[in-house]
Amino acid sequence: MARVAVVTSHPLFAEGGHLVIAAGLVSALREAGHQATVIRTPQNRFGRQGAAYLATWLTDVGQAHDGQSVDHVVSFRFPSYAVRHPSHVCWLNHRMREYYDQWPTFVRTLSTRARFKEGLRRQLVHAADTYLLRRNVTRVFAQSETIQRRLDRWGRIPSTVLYPPARTRAYRCDRYGDHLFVACRLSPLKRVGLVLEALAQPVATGIRCLIAGDGPEREALVAQTRRLGLEGRVEWLGSITEQDLVDRLANCRAVCYPPSAEDYGLVTLEAFASAKAVITCADSGGPAEMVRPDVDGLVADPTGESLAQAMRRIMDDQALAERLGGAGCTRAADYTWARTIPRLLGG
Repeated sequence: MARVAVVTSHPLFAEGGHLVIAAGLVSALREAGHQATVIRTPQNRFGRQGAAYLATWLTDVGQAHDGQSVDHVVSFRFPSYAVRHPSHVCWLNHRMREYYDQWPTFVRTLSTRARFKEGLRRQLVHAADTYLLRRNVTRVFAQSETIQRRLDRWGRIPSTVLYPPARTRAYRCDRYGDHLFVACRLSPLKRVGLVLEALAQPVATGIRCLIAGDGPEREALVAQTRRLGLEGRVEWLGSITEQDLVDRLANCRAVCYPPSAEDYGLVTLEAFASAKAVITCADSGGPAEMVRPDVDGLVADPTGESLAQAMRRIMDDQALAERLGGAGCTRAADYTWARTIPRLLGG
């Protein structure tokens, strides 16, 4: 039995897939006989990241409240990997993307002065991250090949890909229903607007879609639904419970998930575990790594027309949906906590 601290940062009043993975890891560790807990370190807003890094660096994770030592630390995302421990594995979800792959988009609307200021902060964050991921942790696992490529591009940081399993839930398949399902945070990188564009294409006429989730783009996306005349075919479910998510996965025809350069995309494996195919895009990052075209899902170009064609294929051919979903279910069985935990703990 080991005592394991699972450390991740998180902004206030927000949700995130990394929290689902962290909670899943803690549950799996406990089921395997270990003691485990989640520690949330601060993330802080722009301009205050340095304080978050320092606070995390000073966080004591070496000893529990009863005076017993913590045996292992598994950290996830910036700046949680700044905690110090002699047995510290980073299972990286992502660094601060605005200072890495999203930098060109981030600085596009900034003034010259703000761009200079953020450029200096970016250099400091790059230096801190490179040091911490090379010197402060004993090993780095990347949660996808997309993350691994970013680590290599910015910092030449060696890593090993280790995909997280789906959270332990009673996933099932009740039927291959008459609609598609989308489950994600409603933010620009998730590209739910692209889903709406696809549904508005003539080839997608009549296709229904249920969308679960909330976020900063909700109001704009609902307005886009009205503008495209999709009110009768798109249903906005808002935030849903874990049980409702399992039920929705169990009853849809397939899951549509076309984000832009996603770090991992846990819903991909959750869909597979529910014997449902996933429709994604070639530039979607983690989901595009997981989905094998015409084996357990469909991979479209990141355009409304191409995504609509993929939607049409799977809605017109239930046998195709069943075949792809069955292959995904078989593949999901390969990703288990029983195989993952020994690697994270050095077994």
